[in-house]
Amino acid sequence: MATVTCPACAAEVKPGDLICFTCGANLPQRRPDEDPPAPTTIMQEYLRRDERPGAISPAVLRLAFPTGNVEVPAGTSLLLGRDPAESLVAAAFSQFENVSRRHATVTVDDAGHATIRDERSTNGTFVNGDRVLPGTTVRLADGDTVRLGADITGEVLLPRQEPDPASLSRDRGRDAD
Repeated sequence: MATVTCPACAAEVKPGDLICFTCGANLPQRRPDEDPPAPTTIMQEYLRRDERPGAISPAVLRLAFPTGNVEVPAGTSLLLGRDPAESLVAAAFSQFENVSRRHATVTVDDAGHATIRDERSTNGTFVNGDRVLPGTTVRLADGDTVRLGADITGEVLLPRQEPDPASLSRDRGRDAD
């Protein structure tokens, strides 16, 4: 597999990423027949001003959408929607008319707990098929599905922060005796 790098800062990025988590630049899409990347957003400019070399939070939440992966670092929020002036990942939703310009906000706290809040979207935000009430925050867990409107569904990938108590059994390994 070829290494993919950000055209703005040359940092290594994952093939499905929509933005560079080092400099915040929009990454080119896979298909060359698509429009060029969106211009720098207000949020990207804000992140660049606050940038400190080597102080990048590890991504603790990944939303795997068919149009690409969206990662949310610990201690941050990310707006999902079609408005490139508001959402760092607007390119992922630009082709979906049922996704609002400001659809939902995903937040990951410093402890790695993730939530999603519907931003009073027109066609709703759904977690595991249940509608999130407008303005209401819902906790996300690994394996959940998030749907924006009727158009696009993504899977929540949230690594565990603590070991599973079931894996700490004292009887582990005794079956080999």
